[in-house]
Amino acid sequence: MNQMSLEQELKSNAYPGRGIVIGRSEDGTKAVTAYFIMGRSANSRNRVFAEDGEGIRTQAFDPAKLEDPSLIIYAPVRVLGNKTIVTNGDQTDTIYDGMDHQMTFEQSLRCREFEPDAPNYTPRISGIMHIENGNYNYAMSILKSDNGNPDSCLRFTYAYQSPASGEGRFIHTYMHDGNPLPSFEGEPKKVGISGDIDAFTDLVWNSLNEDNKVSLFVRFIDIAAGTYETRIVNKNK
Repeated sequence: MNQMSLEQELKSNAYPGRGIVIGRSEDGTKAVTAYFIMGRSANSRNRVFAEDGEGIRTQAFDPAKLEDPSLIIYAPVRVLGNKTIVTNGDQTDTIYDGMDHQMTFEQSLRCREFEPDAPNYTPRISGIMHIENGNYNYAMSILKSDNGNPDSCLRFTYAYQSPASGEGRFIHTYMHDGNPLPSFEGEPKKVGISGDIDAFTDLVWNSLNEDNKVSLFVRFIDIAAGTYETRIVNKNK
């Protein structure tokens, strides 16, 4: 698989939905992740990311305008020891609880499937980053309907051992805008990762569609020390 430009992938797609990028910094010293959310409806756009312990939560920007919280209010990022979990829904908690009880990432997701938002049946995308004794690996998962069939769930997990410097993988919920929204297809895209945390944050945020982007989370974790830096950008301020 050829490496793609993350900037071009984002700029050429007005509505990838929610997206996860995981990889390694250009200098090889940091584990990198980014998670963004977009929205077409007023309810989806009425959100911000807020820090919650070592992770984050989504919150209503204007609580008075919150309509249905079931699929838009959740914890996208949680930390369990030396593992960082990033997802597009409340399956973050499912993975956290499962792995806390010695289940694998893949096993933890066996009880979940795509979101019940017919006719889109939005995929559940998830990532897990594992750093231990200077070693770094990660995995990504997508749970999606079989071409819009709500009776059939397709489950794919992709594992990446010792990822290369300046390289990451990008997975998102929708191929592009549409009605219904078409689910992501294929394995996560290989993309370049460049610059420090601020440069990378600016690249992702500025490449997302201005009308549809809502919030962005970026974290760089020092692979040797385990310390991290976080950036959060919210369109609603």
